[in-house]
Amino acid sequence: MSAHESDPIRRSIEVEYWVIDEAGRLTAPDELVSVAPGVEREFVEPLLEIKTTPCETTAALRAELFDRLGRVLDRAAELDMGLVPLATPVADAEVDELPSERTHIQNEVVGENFAYVRHCAGTHVHVEQVSGQAIDQLNALVALDPALALVNSSPYFGGNSLAAGARSKLYRWMAYDDVPHQGRLWRYVDDTEEWTRRLERRHEEFVTAAMDAGVDRRAIETHFDPESAIWTPVQLREEFGTVEWRSPDTALPSQVLGLADSLVDVVSRAVDADVTIEGQAGEVTDDRVVLPEFDAVIGYVNAAIRDGLDSEAVRAYLDRMGFAVEGYEPITHELAGRATVSPDEARGIRLDYAERLARDVRRTTSITGD
Repeated sequence: MSAHESDPIRRSIEVEYWVIDEAGRLTAPDELVSVAPGVEREFVEPLLEIKTTPCETTAALRAELFDRLGRVLDRAAELDMGLVPLATPVADAEVDELPSERTHIQNEVVGENFAYVRHCAGTHVHVEQVSGQAIDQLNALVALDPALALVNSSPYFGGNSLAAGARSKLYRWMAYDDVPHQGRLWRYVDDTEEWTRRLERRHEEFVTAAMDAGVDRRAIETHFDPESAIWTPVQLREEFGTVEWRSPDTALPSQVLGLADSLVDVVSRAVDADVTIEGQAGEVTDDRVVLPEFDAVIGYVNAAIRDGLDSEAVRAYLDRMGFAVEGYEPITHELAGRATVSPDEARGIRLDYAERLARDVRRTTSITGD
């Protein structure tokens, strides 16, 4: 019997939300941060992050996330504030960084393109590493990266239509375009030693780039180690004992929970089944997990970012890989259709989706409580 069959694989999530005032303008979270455990500031002023602890079941994960979200929303209502489940602010909005030496160093390394990162809100899913199976879990998550299409939540940046997954395009193709090893998806690995070597190489490149930009080496080493100096979407996290998937947008809580549940289910099969890498199609069955060759995965990822679930190839691929695609309704496809969005229209959109999030939490909490 495998470790997975005897013990549930724990999972946790981190979700970021834009904070707005009663007029739909971005604002600082301030008093919202202290109302529940796992509620933290992000590196930009109007962004709030809500984290869960590792949970053995989706039901436990749902209960914890919605409890924390509910407490934040109760306080937000008292302050005429809201949380927005969109991957970008949609149109021009002031997004200032909080003072931070770590962020300062990132700006020096990435350059002016780091400004794109300030306009991104996402979801991170952590899946507990199973002893002896972490590489299969990691490679499975690499192959599942196109599942980001299931929760794409904004096609707009700066008021212009950018892609079905605007946040993913901002991160991978714009912010880190000059340092692609830092921000793009990495190839499959053969073992943990290969992963460690990759981390060390990327860390050395980061340190060199920071020193070339005039940053003191001691400052770099104070704020970054090999694990924290990369932003590739799929990572082995020794610090947490997890495999982390950082690709999905922020979205309605019920959407990100559904995605996390599906993801853990598929990754769990990679623990119990034979895992192979071959061909272009990919397939997950009860006793076999076939991961496509990496170049094929990148093709699906690019389509997931560019077209989302409008891509029939992406839909078919995710279906083969074990996702019930018909059960997902990404926000990005609701918003799409306009070439541009004005700042006034963006404020209205943010207000609408803040109310959608509040209803999502009330509805799910009501159902769970019955």
